[in-house]
Amino acid sequence: MKFIAGEFDVAVIGAGHAGIEAGLAAARLGCKTGVFTINMDAVGNCPCNPSIGGTAKGHLVREIDALGGEMGKAADECFLQSRMLNKGKGPAVHSLRAQIDRRAYSTRMKHTLELQENLELRQAEITELEKAEDGLWLLTTRLEAQYKAKAVILATGTYLGGKIYVGDVSYESGPDGMFPSKFLPDSLEKIGMTIRRFKTGTPARVLRSSIDFTELEEQSGDDPVVPFSYDTETPGENRVKCYVSWTNENTKKVILDNISRSPMYSGRIEGVGPRYCPSIEDKIVRFSDKPRHQLFIEPCGLDTEEMYIQGMSSSLPEDVQLSFYHTIKGLENCTVMRPAYAIEYFCADPIQMNSTLEFRDFPGLYGAGQFNGSSGYEEAAAQGLVAGVNAALKIQGKDPMLLDRASSYIGTLVDDLVTKGCSDPYRMMTSRSEYRLILRQDNADTRLTPIGRKIGLITDNRWERYCAKQERMRAELERVRKTVISPSKELNDILKERNTSEVNTGIRLVDLLKRPELNYDVLETIDKTRTETDRNVLEQVEIEIKYEGYIKRQLLIIEQVRKLESKRLPADTDYSTIEGLRLEAREKLNKVRPESIGQASRISGVSPADISVLVIYLSAIKNKGTEETV
Repeated sequence: MKFIAGEFDVAVIGAGHAGIEAGLAAARLGCKTGVFTINMDAVGNCPCNPSIGGTAKGHLVREIDALGGEMGKAADECFLQSRMLNKGKGPAVHSLRAQIDRRAYSTRMKHTLELQENLELRQAEITELEKAEDGLWLLTTRLEAQYKAKAVILATGTYLGGKIYVGDVSYESGPDGMFPSKFLPDSLEKIGMTIRRFKTGTPARVLRSSIDFTELEEQSGDDPVVPFSYDTETPGENRVKCYVSWTNENTKKVILDNISRSPMYSGRIEGVGPRYCPSIEDKIVRFSDKPRHQLFIEPCGLDTEEMYIQGMSSSLPEDVQLSFYHTIKGLENCTVMRPAYAIEYFCADPIQMNSTLEFRDFPGLYGAGQFNGSSGYEEAAAQGLVAGVNAALKIQGKDPMLLDRASSYIGTLVDDLVTKGCSDPYRMMTSRSEYRLILRQDNADTRLTPIGRKIGLITDNRWERYCAKQERMRAELERVRKTVISPSKELNDILKERNTSEVNTGIRLVDLLKRPELNYDVLETIDKTRTETDRNVLEQVEIEIKYEGYIKRQLLIIEQVRKLESKRLPADTDYSTIEGLRLEAREKLNKVRPESIGQASRISGVSPADISVLVIYLSAIKNKGTEETV
């Protein structure tokens, strides 16, 4: 018999990376919050790669932390090895990545939820979601308990209608052998939501002692370790090594000889897979000209002998998996502890949402993470934070947190999803942002911590340290602009060694730092007045100096674009009635229902001519409103 078991301001369905950030944000902003998970032991699970960060993903983690989120702190506490990727390239694409202890991370996140004031963590499968007569959302569990909530955040990951595929074998399941969310998809369709099937996969885990490491390339962590969180003062040390190997022609032959046994190629999998993280069989077929593919052998934790084979996800039968893994150097005699699998699941079309991640047609209902069609822990956590913050702010009658493309990778992620949608699992990449030089991971706090403070997620202590850092940056910039270095043999020897022009008159320190061949470390012996020791401060100052001209140009572009973003379009606009719009534009605009002229300009199928029509239309509305007021 159904019974009312409780009432929340915000109810979060799912306790993966999206659900954790959503629940913590809502609770920390003062909302009574309930977080529901199918299995309490799966909170904060990393069912695929046991790592946090990576190219562009490291930017997201830094931004989550800058706003007051949790992922960066947890990753710093649970990391096994930390590396800065892309160090040979410009600072815009430097991205932090940490191999983590997946069980320690899960335990740490679960405990954080348990200790959080205003938050209740419950093990329950939500089977039905509907609007109650009093206007609240009504959630029903499989045990027939019912909870009411003012707002609901769907963060179901790959559990929603989850189905595992390994060759000819398929069965209903969530990741890691967990129960799937079997009944909720029907309930969502019943209320009128559009959902579709996506697919992702994970590689095998193999026994450490069965791997031959003697001829594998070692991959060590960075020293010193750079933390994700601005709260982490002592990041700790690297504790493990990772390894690199490659597929070969024998691997390729095994896979191609058995490609018909892959459910992807036999047509048994309906869901669309990730374009930028394909299975090994998909790589072999799509990139048939490549003689080999790289893979990484990484530990899953300190208290387990499982090793993760990154880059080798597959849905081929288990016997085929054993055959192709055994063709790879170092894995010739490996014991597979967990075979690779593909998982298919339901997700929503994010075009149904606005920039707060609230469904336009279902007030009080939000989506986050893989439920929105994205892929990756970091993308999920970023959306969870956005949804949790905005659900709380709406309940409290406050203005929403709207992050635009020029503010952050989080803003880019959300805008891409709700404006363009996604035909396959969306993965964040630095190339997705047109403002990469502004949106660096080193300056995430400068860009976003004031927003986190205004919302209420940044503590007094954190804010004081942020303000002190900003003041030290200002003082250091002023110092290098005023400091003049006299010509000397020592200076010219440095310049000559670095293949840059020597000087015979005094030169400002800022002009030396502008040279690409020079940096703070190189100039340390002749820079006698420097007292700043914080590497993060020095890094930001140096980047601001070296790229000053480019940054100014990008800021001018941002200012122009934001003028379009400020031109808000009425939510109830019927674009089919606006004369001058092309038919395709009318259809696309009515489907997306953009919030501004700027967002409308990014919709595929909406031309510059259509934007001109919208600008004239908006001006006419404003003029009419002014006349009626008069």
